[in-house]
Amino acid sequence: MTETYACIDLETTGLDPKRDRIIEIGVVRVEQNRIAQEWTTLVNPGRVLEERITELTGIRDEELASAPDISEALPVLIEMTEGLPLLGHSVLFDYSFVKKAAVDRRLSFERDGIDTLKIARKYLAELESRSLPFLCGHYGIAHSAHRALQDARATVELYRRLAEQFYEKEETEKEKSLFRPRRLCYRAKRDTPATIPQKEQLYKLADKHKLILDYDIGKLTRSEASRQIDRLLAEYGR
Repeated sequence: MTETYACIDLETTGLDPKRDRIIEIGVVRVEQNRIAQEWTTLVNPGRVLEERITELTGIRDEELASAPDISEALPVLIEMTEGLPLLGHSVLFDYSFVKKAAVDRRLSFERDGIDTLKIARKYLAELESRSLPFLCGHYGIAHSAHRALQDARATVELYRRLAEQFYEKEETEKEKSLFRPRRLCYRAKRDTPATIPQKEQLYKLADKHKLILDYDIGKLTRSEASRQIDRLLAEYGR
């Protein structure tokens, strides 16, 4: 069983790392099966949250307004997880968001990972759900869902419970064991920041049509700015 790792969990504005943004990070660093360090931060996504995200997480726009940008938070996350496999419940989801943010900022983020969801799907197929909240209820693990650090803590405990119950069975798989870290693969294409002409055009369109935009123009990528310009021109004209 892997006893030294970093458990990571994110809250995001949606499910697509190419379009959505990180709004909260939680990391639990485990060394020799003991929690050695914890870290969490809110992250300003540069856009207004959809109501469903606020309802799901309890995170509000006013909390994010003073939160650091991902450019400030990302180096801390990378340093905390340096040289360690990642643990997560559907770990590729969280990894893909971090990898995309890193690639956009010309940073490297290559990690191995262990996925508690895959273990649960293999050995707990009889349960009606393998979601993190359901599995925490199944094992009696204290859990407050949809906040990053609480989810990360719960995943650490879930991993321990799964290992106690299924590690010896899974070890017969040797290198294919789901308890052994495997290379996480997500291909991320770098998005460059919006150009000055793009920003100027958006500011002019917003001013001309008296619009209150639900995103920060200064934090848009080039592709995002292009989509927003096209949308405003189609809806309001020049």
